[in-house]
Amino acid sequence: MPSIRLRVWRGGDEGGYQTFEVPRNESQTVLDVVTYVQRELDPTLAYRFACRVGVCGSCAMTVNGRPRWTCRTHVSKVIENGELEVAPLANLPVIKDLAVDMTRFFERWQEARGVFEPTRTRDDDVAPVAPSDPRRQEADRGIECINCGVCWSACDTVRWNPDYLGPAALNRAWTLQNDERDGAQAARLSAVTQKGGCQACHTHQSCEQHCPQRLNPTAGIAGLKRMALRSWSKAGTR
Repeated sequence: MPSIRLRVWRGGDEGGYQTFEVPRNESQTVLDVVTYVQRELDPTLAYRFACRVGVCGSCAMTVNGRPRWTCRTHVSKVIENGELEVAPLANLPVIKDLAVDMTRFFERWQEARGVFEPTRTRDDDVAPVAPSDPRRQEADRGIECINCGVCWSACDTVRWNPDYLGPAALNRAWTLQNDERDGAQAARLSAVTQKGGCQACHTHQSCEQHCPQRLNPTAGIAGLKRMALRSWSKAGTR
């Protein structure tokens, strides 16, 4: 039976790779390979997964140097000379093996005020939003983010700028800035234009290139920059 030579990161930030021989099967995913190791070879291997079908995003890992959802990454698409290398997501502290601490990622989401703040109560009528509305369409382009952390792991600016809010948080802010029902847009624009905000993005497009949902956070971040410029221009003319 053909096999895969699998190198898996073990330990914490200061760990190293361990090599396993895993049977190779048809239509096998990288998550299948990692699961085989944990169930058949070493039950102490730590990693995350839930849905297995690309809905939750919790199985994101670095495969041959690239952040991916392992449940949707087929071995046949990424294997090189019979070998695979699987590591934790970059730019996040490693808890153990392939599991990372996502705290910093979600804190940036909060700092970008990524929570919808309604302008109506449950006693009011539902606010109508036409699908043809340009702002609705802008929001639609970014709302499929599921917080998997792939864009954060791929982002060059995150790597060297500890204050950067990151593409996912800024993408969320952009969707809310285009939601006419939201009541915190002025405060949110202020939050995402502070140190480490949208202006820190260098437009490398790494987030767009790696996003499993095929979103383009860079486009939303550029929108925030334009929105900020318009706001500053208006303030300067008063």
